[in-house]
Amino acid sequence: MNSSARRGRSAATAAGVVLAGAAAVVTVLAVHAQRSAPQPPRSAARPVNVVPSTTAGQAPSRGSAARPPAERPSRPGPSARRPTTVRGPVLPRSRPVALRIPAIRVRSPLRPLGLNPDHTVQVPPLTKDSYAGWYRYSPTPGSVGPSVILGHIDSAAYGPGVFFRLGDLRQRDKVYVARADGTVAVFEVERVAEYPKNQFPTLQVYGNLDHAGLRLITCGGRFQFSTHNYEDNIVAYAALVSDYRTHRQGA
Repeated sequence: MNSSARRGRSAATAAGVVLAGAAAVVTVLAVHAQRSAPQPPRSAARPVNVVPSTTAGQAPSRGSAARPPAERPSRPGPSARRPTTVRGPVLPRSRPVALRIPAIRVRSPLRPLGLNPDHTVQVPPLTKDSYAGWYRYSPTPGSVGPSVILGHIDSAAYGPGVFFRLGDLRQRDKVYVARADGTVAVFEVERVAEYPKNQFPTLQVYGNLDHAGLRLITCGGRFQFSTHNYEDNIVAYAALVSDYRTHRQGA
């Protein structure tokens, strides 16, 4: 504050050099990410039915009970009619603690996410050890409805994020969500789609379901240098197909 004008000019020059260098790093990393981050082809958006049908005499998944959804709406916005019947296995409500997706080499803890002051969904912080986050106003993974998990594609400071390769997922790839009650919910991917952010299908992603579903969300498409944001979102849709118990809770 009390430095001379000469020192002030020197500091300003140095700061300008640092900012210019940072801008160059952002540009280089964004261009590299744009070339490297996989984008899903149109064929990945063709849905496949992975939800097992629940028929009379067929026992649901261990510890589960087929029941109508009781969770609060996932987020403000359009609502879907609640289903009168439930398809496939269902698990009791339990907080998710970890995520594993072998097909794209993802292994991450799950942290709860809420809403921002403007009622948009929070995203995980941009850190060196990028992790995924579970939107806590959505059903827990394995409960009836769309459980929502978000993760970053990349950052200028740290490079590829936890969902850098989400666009590489394909139909019937497995997704494993470990829960606090010691069970692991096993999902299969139904489809992977990419949407412009200004045409995001809120009802498809957050609307009520007649089965236990999962939504994995990240950014995609072209990177806009003017806004420092990607133009699109990539969404992987999945459904619960089974579960198993781990040796310890939260594993």
